[in-house]
Amino acid sequence: MWHRFAIVVALCCFHSRILALQVTVVGGTGFVGSRVCKLLADQDEVSVTSLSKTGRIPEWCKQDSWTQDVTWKAVDLLSSKDLDMGNPDVIVSCVGVVGTDPEELKRGNGVANEVAFTNAGSKLQRSVLISVSEEVAACQDNWLPEFFKGYFDGKKMAERAALDAVAGDATKSVVIKPTFIYGGDSFGLLPPRVNYEYGSGVEELLSTSVFKALADVTPGLIKVALRPPVSVDSVAAAAAAAAIGDISGGVLDGAASINAATDQPAAKGLTEALTWAKEKILVAYDWAQKEGLPKAKELVKGTMDKIESK
Repeated sequence: MWHRFAIVVALCCFHSRILALQVTVVGGTGFVGSRVCKLLADQDEVSVTSLSKTGRIPEWCKQDSWTQDVTWKAVDLLSSKDLDMGNPDVIVSCVGVVGTDPEELKRGNGVANEVAFTNAGSKLQRSVLISVSEEVAACQDNWLPEFFKGYFDGKKMAERAALDAVAGDATKSVVIKPTFIYGGDSFGLLPPRVNYEYGSGVEELLSTSVFKALADVTPGLIKVALRPPVSVDSVAAAAAAAAIGDISGGVLDGAASINAATDQPAAKGLTEALTWAKEKILVAYDWAQKEGLPKAKELVKGTMDKIESK
């Protein structure tokens, strides 16, 4: 009897996995991709496959239980002849590279995504792509070194491939276009990265009406520098929501658009920093009133007594 029960349970689990929404996250071990995998793994009836060069679970989440609900595969999109994309219902691409070689930038941002979307399979329902803000792309002619052309050409190739993967139906394709993504616990140079506390403070500051108005009237990279960055959690939340169909097709360009799409709470890094500073100042003031000044008075009095006794 228990043997039959075990068979029934196994069949039910197998049936449930077949019925689950099959989502493949390309670049699933990266900064954004791994967080997309986490959000999707927490969803009921979603089966998640991560594709990346290493196939290794990222260090930041290695001990987390949700990682056991993701299939981690090692795939090199630019060299593998037989790609196993998992025949997904949805593909989310977080693939991208930085550097100074224009051809490598074009291959890593463009060709790799073309390969991924082209091999996604015949039952694809939706495509989701992490690209780059139009305001950043607009800087390539007069504000950035020539090699950046390979980066932006690659991003355009990826956007076309994501749309072609769903037969050109824009209602089935979501492109997420951040300017600068922050998050995590550390700072980085390549790619440039700031931690959550610092980035949240900058986002809150640059989201104020004064900086928004200033950014609207300034050109090129100055405009981009004055636009608020967006947290990796917000970008991942938008990608995951698009994957399960909570966001219909379209473009989410910039922090405000990305945050609004998933009702992300407003950044409070600056407020929290000021609150912390205020609390420390009050603690210091209280200490000075209760201990610092009395001790200083005693010290001065003692010194004066010594002088007078001589």
